[in-house]
Amino acid sequence: MNKLAEMHCFVVTVDTGSISEAARRLGTAKSVVSQRIRQLEKRLGIILFDRGRQVSPTEAGKVFYQHCVRILADVEHAEEAILTFTSELSGNLRLSAPMAFSSRYLTQILSSFALRYPSLRLDIEYDDRYVNLQEENFDAAIRIGELPDSSLVARSIAGNRHLICASPGYIATYGAPQTPEELAEHHALLYVHREPHGMWALPVGNLTESFRVRSRMRTNNGFQLLEGAKAGMGLAILPTFLAVDAIVAGELQIVLTSHEPRGGNISLVYRQSQRTSPKLEALSNFLIEQIGSPPIWEQQLTAYLETVS
Repeated sequence: MNKLAEMHCFVVTVDTGSISEAARRLGTAKSVVSQRIRQLEKRLGIILFDRGRQVSPTEAGKVFYQHCVRILADVEHAEEAILTFTSELSGNLRLSAPMAFSSRYLTQILSSFALRYPSLRLDIEYDDRYVNLQEENFDAAIRIGELPDSSLVARSIAGNRHLICASPGYIATYGAPQTPEELAEHHALLYVHREPHGMWALPVGNLTESFRVRSRMRTNNGFQLLEGAKAGMGLAILPTFLAVDAIVAGELQIVLTSHEPRGGNISLVYRQSQRTSPKLEALSNFLIEQIGSPPIWEQQLTAYLETVS
């Protein structure tokens, strides 16, 4: 048995936690996967899996898994390097992306990217949590906001401007806050990934200060935040890519314009080992090309604000 094939079989089994699921993904029989794992353990002279209701790697298996992932990635990168001499990209590209931005823009862009490179197989998972690229075997992730310091490489795709918004109906009933201190008297809608403790972090001069708001709703869904604000439930901090259509339609108004929350960037992040990946280079260039500079939603917002100023 080819060592690389054994490693691939082993890695897929660890990733899925199931010999049956590994066989399905590999397009082979469960007995074949079991046989390959036994042969690998025999050749190495060590047990790689604890076999129970769910197949899980032993401590030795975890160490071997990390090495296998790196080796298989190096092999794929070597093949990709050759592809730089052609116009074609192929192989797999596993990507994690946030839900709201993807639903609004990224799904269409990635479909166009797939059409441009028909030999490239995309595996995309949409989730607002920060996945572990190494442990969960992702090639890259789209991340939104200010990034923590890490060993990952980050390429900025676009800015991520945030606005504080409320519906005309809410403002007619409760008024618009004129200072951040007045937020304590207002209802607010909270995005749990950004505001888990019910505080809004806003710039005041050169500093960032925290302000308590009266939580009317908490959610991990950007579209729920948007719809709640449009319905008049309270103030909400929204990224412009999500809020622009409602602002242009008159369903939302911008308040506290002198205290726009910092939103960081929309970035493509990946491991240091994939710095030279032609697939990731092609993806990041395509995203920048399609989103524009400034981003298409900022162009739309600027054009609208010029008409009402």
